[in-house]
Amino acid sequence: MTYGVTGMLRQWFHLKGWRKSIISIPYIWLVAFFLVPFIIVIGMSLGVRTSTSPPIGFAAEWPYVTLENYGRLFGDSLYVRAYLISIYNAAIATALCLLLGYPMALCIARSNRSWRNILLMLIILPFWTSFLLRVYAWMGLMGSNSWFNKDLTAFVNLFLPASQAFKFIPMMNTNFAVVLVLVYSYLPFMILPLYANLENLDGTLNEAAMDLGSRPYQVFKDITLPLSMPGVIAGGLLVFIPASGELIIPTLVGSAADPMIGRVISDEFSAARNWPMASAVAVALLVMLVLPMMVYSYFEARAQAGQDGKP
Repeated sequence: MTYGVTGMLRQWFHLKGWRKSIISIPYIWLVAFFLVPFIIVIGMSLGVRTSTSPPIGFAAEWPYVTLENYGRLFGDSLYVRAYLISIYNAAIATALCLLLGYPMALCIARSNRSWRNILLMLIILPFWTSFLLRVYAWMGLMGSNSWFNKDLTAFVNLFLPASQAFKFIPMMNTNFAVVLVLVYSYLPFMILPLYANLENLDGTLNEAAMDLGSRPYQVFKDITLPLSMPGVIAGGLLVFIPASGELIIPTLVGSAADPMIGRVISDEFSAARNWPMASAVAVALLVMLVLPMMVYSYFEARAQAGQDGKP
């Protein structure tokens, strides 16, 4: 009997069990490390702040939960302003990453194959260094006494009258510094999906357009750019989503007067010890970022189904 059961399990595993086992791994990972924590955060957002440890509690009577924290999101200017600043900084950083990353990705995709791996390695090379150390390096460069700031100040003063000359250019603790470091940090996330898309484009389409008399900029506008839009959207999402909730960069180089939402969440959890409010802010941020992705995926699937002739 034991041998029979073992044989049946072995046969099942060899036929289809291994497929289900392998496929189930990412689902188990997502449930354990995304869905369950997200449900916990939602539950915390429906509680109230207490003086206990952890500083969260629920009402003793039905319905046991409250939506007061979500009401404060729209009534308190701190959270509304933090959301707007986060979206503003992330949008500018995404646009700059696209303007810088598209030519770089196109150049890598059209370079000789012997150079592609070297160029890609140079793009990935910053990841070999700690993210925190790279931010600290930018803090040193943007400081008022750094050689970078002094040389930049001297260059700018060449075009200004002496009465308006700068002693140094104030870069630290500004939105400019936040956007600059965001662009530096997330530029590879824009280049890599763009390169993957551009590298797979059919080059004969460009050659056919050139043979028909199209100029290079027309070939790019009519063929390369439209076909590369999936890479543009993928890169934009990979930059915009983490940049919106960034914590380290705005904390180290940004201004406390203009906080991004990631810093507000951190302050609510640690300094204010208002876990329910911090959880509500985090849930609202996730919904704000995920809903546009779901809408885009829905219409993209419908468009793809239409192209395939399906209803």
